[in-house]
Amino acid sequence: QPVSMAQAFVNSKIQPGKVVVFMKPTCPYSRRAQELLSHLPFKQGLLEFVDITAHGDTNEIQDYLQQLTGARTVPRVFIGQECIGGCNELVNMHAKGELLTWLKQIEALQ
Repeated sequence: QPVSMAQAFVNSKIQPGKVVVFMKPTCPYSRRAQELLSHLPFKQGLLEFVDITAHGDTNEIQDYLQQLTGARTVPRVFIGQECIGGCNELVNMHAKGELLTWLKQIEALQ
């Protein structure tokens, strides 16, 4: 099957050692995830927020995220190539101290 533009776009963003959040600026959960992650000392270029509404194929992007992660809701948070879920999962991981441990393991923090 040929890779769609949406698939190619998503795949280009997900990389080992990098945290990427697929989000919508109007979504409060996306904003909460963005706020939490923005306060952490990421190395330059290793944290990216991707506004999926800026690309015109938002639905296709969400369909592909569902294929990849089992859900099409935003935010979809990837640590390296693994999707940890959405905002609630991110907040819970951070509360347990697991988030920082994982980010240190992939050497994403300063």
